[in-house]
Amino acid sequence: MKPIAVIILNWNGQDLLRKYLPQVLKNTDSTLADVIVADNGSTDDSLNVLKNEFSEVKTIIFPENYGFAEGYNKAIEQTRYKYTVLLNSDVAPAGGWIRPLYECLEENDDVAAVQPKVLSDRNRDYFEHAGAAGGFIDVNGFPYCRGRIMETVEKDEGQYNSNIEIFWASGAALTINTEAYLSAGGLDSKFFAHMEEIDLCWRVLLTGKKIMAVTSSVVYHLGGASLAYNNPRKTYLNFRNNLLMMHKNLPDSTRSKKLFVRRLIDTVAWAKYVATLDFKNAGAIFKAHRDFIKMRKEYTSHPDVDLLDKMPMKVNIILSHYLKGVKYFSQLKK
Repeated sequence: MKPIAVIILNWNGQDLLRKYLPQVLKNTDSTLADVIVADNGSTDDSLNVLKNEFSEVKTIIFPENYGFAEGYNKAIEQTRYKYTVLLNSDVAPAGGWIRPLYECLEENDDVAAVQPKVLSDRNRDYFEHAGAAGGFIDVNGFPYCRGRIMETVEKDEGQYNSNIEIFWASGAALTINTEAYLSAGGLDSKFFAHMEEIDLCWRVLLTGKKIMAVTSSVVYHLGGASLAYNNPRKTYLNFRNNLLMMHKNLPDSTRSKKLFVRRLIDTVAWAKYVATLDFKNAGAIFKAHRDFIKMRKEYTSHPDVDLLDKMPMKVNIILSHYLKGVKYFSQLKK
């Protein structure tokens, strides 16, 4: 059995399969990995495309759309390779991408998950919003990346061509030790989609393992293939799931205070949408907070450690970006 399963979760993505799957097959070392497509209850022609155009690809077919989180949980339960790559259906890997990720995991027992450098497939000179050269999180739970702060995405000029320990690995191309994935509880199916990989990585870190960015591996991510960046549904899921993630993974000693601060900041974001007459996204934030209050009761187990207080680089990304003018990751260290 090969050590790696590259699992692509597909939902109504027949065009993405035709565009990106050939590149995955061409650039993935077949001696190391099997490429598997898990279809999440597609209602388009995806199954016929897989059958007639990619008959050599292993498939898992689900009867309904379980979302990103539960879809991967079910796929991994059926595959159980030593390592699993959660690869988005809109990702084109560069040649030789899989081996550096594999070698990092094989050579470092304390590393549970890795990500490649994630560049934009729309403009390959720039990092992609979701992951860039490694994910981090600020003191208020806001994610940012080495190569992307808020909406400012940097041009890749080799400035982050070094392996580095990170807080979270991008779900666009997350490679993880399968046992570590299962031990941490897998992706939280209640999230459905968005922030679920950050939540998973947080729980992996709580087990004492590390997560790395391996920048000698490169993939190109289209991004926004399922939901556009300004889609109210995306806004809702991002705000709700971020609150749930903090509630789950913060200890009793700091959770209430940090969630209070975070919800105040979210109120400012809500007011900004109202002021610009974007009532759909404002409503999405309101609904996210309302549903968070209901859903938080489902999480009764919390860690004893606050990883936000133990980070080597404590940053308030909102103040740094909007008040101090910080646009690039390299400026944060200064």
